[in-house]
Amino acid sequence: MTLQPNQLRPSPISATVDFDADGVQHGFLKLPISTDESAWGAVMIPVTVVKNGEGPTALLTGGNHGDEYEGITSLLKLSSTLKAEDVTGRVIIVPCMNTPAVMAGKRTSPMDKGNLNRSFPGDPNGMVTSQIADYFTRVLVPMSDVVLDLHSGGRTLDILPFGASHVLDDKAQQQAALDGAKAFGAPYAMVMFELDAEKLFDTACERQGKVFVATELGGGGTSTPQSMAIAERGVHNFLIHYGLVAGEVEMPVGGQMYLDMPDASCYVQSQHSGVLELLVALGDEVKRGQTIAYVYDMTRSGTAPVAYKAERDGILMARRAPSLINMGDTLAVIADIVERLEASPKA
Repeated sequence: MTLQPNQLRPSPISATVDFDADGVQHGFLKLPISTDESAWGAVMIPVTVVKNGEGPTALLTGGNHGDEYEGITSLLKLSSTLKAEDVTGRVIIVPCMNTPAVMAGKRTSPMDKGNLNRSFPGDPNGMVTSQIADYFTRVLVPMSDVVLDLHSGGRTLDILPFGASHVLDDKAQQQAALDGAKAFGAPYAMVMFELDAEKLFDTACERQGKVFVATELGGGGTSTPQSMAIAERGVHNFLIHYGLVAGEVEMPVGGQMYLDMPDASCYVQSQHSGVLELLVALGDEVKRGQTIAYVYDMTRSGTAPVAYKAERDGILMARRAPSLINMGDTLAVIADIVERLEASPKA
């Protein structure tokens, strides 16, 4: 028998902050653990709460994957600079959602190999990663109105910087998220198609009717001055757009390009293992049928490479970062360039 959310035991995670108190608080979300190194230990997830009277609540998260640094770094910086008097409502900042993964510098947790963004809605009786997901699903998301989850490509992908939303049944909810994705102010804004959205943090938030905006802000397992500037400006824009701080949204110099991912054909996945040669760069426009990459067999010389072709016209918005590639790895993602983004059903 599958237990419904209201039948689950309370989360084992406890907070050292009072989410209802005005002012600035820094503390932890404490998850009890028992390991060879610490019999009565805890996973300590840093959290900052900045509250000033009545108003909306924004949940800002980074480190959903532990090797994506723009979100982690920008939110750590924000946690030490945001003042209560600058806020109307409440801002909850969790820079390192999957703290074990962040500390290891890996996409997944070294404690249970859990990918947090494939673990929702979570389980209070599950492994560490699932317990973290459960706390967000049943505690933090319900108290929030808008959610910003900051991602980048990690060690294995490099991605154009964009704010994103998804196609939703509730078009008012979709439009509110789409407006936030644009207002984030990255050089690109996108309607994103996920290969499997069922266990994503995105879906856990959207199913509760929350306005959810995601980002991708670079990759390669590092950050740059350029990607950090986009992240920091974007977080500030997000808070301005949804009425939590005063100011004017700052859009990128040169304007913003709109992208759409209508279906799975946007993803080009390798059917071979070897060394990857990409023939186009991030941001390049491609045509359907154009050869965009070769994969070379490294087990022997004198063999021709396998050519990979674009299945659609568009722009290369993501690419594999390492040159080594295995069967099943995504080597490129191609998105459509569109004139506008609006909450309307897909054709």
